[in-house]
Amino acid sequence: MKYIKYMNTIIGNIAIIEEEDKIIAIEINKEIKEDVIQKETTLLEEVEKQLLEYLEGKRKNFDVPLNPKGTKFMKQVWTALQEIPYGEVRTYGQIAQKIGKPKAARAVGMANHRNPIPIIIPCHRVIGGNGKLVGYALGMDMKEFLLKLEGIF
Repeated sequence: MKYIKYMNTIIGNIAIIEEEDKIIAIEINKEIKEDVIQKETTLLEEVEKQLLEYLEGKRKNFDVPLNPKGTKFMKQVWTALQEIPYGEVRTYGQIAQKIGKPKAARAVGMANHRNPIPIIIPCHRVIGGNGKLVGYALGMDMKEFLLKLEGIF
């Protein structure tokens, strides 16, 4: 069973999806087409609390169980993203180096784009090699907002 919780925030409507006691997705300002049951679970309530704390500038780290769906490569990238400290950024090339695939910067970008759990898996903390903000599945305004929230820009 997949359970879902909706929340309205300063960045828009967020849907948190749980399956087997792990978070599998966070959708922001998107219509949910999956077969899910709206239910208040302990995990969904905790994720809501942590997301609100983050958006209020009171939380720097998340500690909830995750199970993002993707390829082995994508999961390597998403694990590396979770190691980027709050308030810091890395380049796509640095993430590629970190996972032992130094020529895979573009593939890292695609894995970022397909990140099913944005914010908690902080793909917004990845920038271009030239130090510029580039690409973000939720839009550049959202990326800039999240980075400013973390004191980066």
